[in-house]
Amino acid sequence: MENPEQRDQDKTLIGDPTQINATQENEKIIEWEDFGHELARLWSLTSALKEANEKKLNLQEKLQYFIQVKTESLTRLNELEEMRERLVARKVMMGNMSTRCKVATEDAKKQEKMLSAELRSWLVAGTSLSVARKRLQESNRTLNEKRGYIKLKNMQRKLRARQQYMISQVSLLYPVKSLVGPAQEEELESYPSSSTLGNSSVSKPINCGTLTILGLHLTMRPFTKMSFFTDKKEVQKSATALGYVAHAVSLIASYLQVPLRYPLRLGGSCSYVNDNVPPAGPTTLDLSWKTPLSATVKPVEFPLFLKGQDTTRAAYAIFLLSKDIEQLLNFIGEDSLGPRHLVANLKELLRCVQSSEFIDTS
Repeated sequence: MENPEQRDQDKTLIGDPTQINATQENEKIIEWEDFGHELARLWSLTSALKEANEKKLNLQEKLQYFIQVKTESLTRLNELEEMRERLVARKVMMGNMSTRCKVATEDAKKQEKMLSAELRSWLVAGTSLSVARKRLQESNRTLNEKRGYIKLKNMQRKLRARQQYMISQVSLLYPVKSLVGPAQEEELESYPSSSTLGNSSVSKPINCGTLTILGLHLTMRPFTKMSFFTDKKEVQKSATALGYVAHAVSLIASYLQVPLRYPLRLGGSCSYVNDNVPPAGPTTLDLSWKTPLSATVKPVEFPLFLKGQDTTRAAYAIFLLSKDIEQLLNFIGEDSLGPRHLVANLKELLRCVQSSEFIDTS
């Protein structure tokens, strides 16, 4: 069968005289004797060309294989790099988790120690509570009997006698005496009326002379008529007398086991009285009943002296000290003589405690 390319070439040679002439010029005339050699040479060239083509194909296949292997190697390297990065991230995460686990372990150990300590304290408290309960039951059984009631009364009398003795020592330490003379003034005569300071009781006049505590007389004149010409010695004596009264009241309250409504901060002639003033404003209406008093009340100090202080604050401090003495008088069942009679109320308190009725009071 004739080759299409040969057919086209023949047509070209027939149709184009120029190409026919060029072909005729390139044609080589071979002698018959050299035809065998020429044919052998062409055959060898054909074989060499075929081998070269085969080698080329082999090299092309190998090159393609190497390219594929290189591509796969690069892909594997990229995957290994990603895996390495992931491994590093996992190591960092494991380190963080290990640190957190150590911290959590230490916290757990601390919590365990705290809980064990609390458990031991609760066990001790439970044991103490059970012992106290047994004692209370025994005391109740004892009190239910007639002898128990008599024993209780005797214990109360002993306690009252001990309190009376301790307070008598206070009266010896701070003696309150009356100096009768022609010039008598009502103690704290310039003190504001009880109606303005919120005291419902009516002040009782005292005509027992001038009262002194440890030889010092207390008057309110410097507290209301303070001026440049006021005697500094009189001011210092009044502050010292107020310090004596505050110390005596503090001792008596501790012996009677009475918490004062207006606590005292002792400092000799520079003592203070604390007043628990509730916070002002509408926020007080929003306070819950569960809120403790200490969280809602802010104590305010008022001076029991005039040096460098406001006279109004000092006068109010004396009023609060008088209310503390009134509280102690009410505790033993006695009435106050009024807020103007500070030293007189203290003298009345000492007299009532040292009387025989104090021990017999049930």
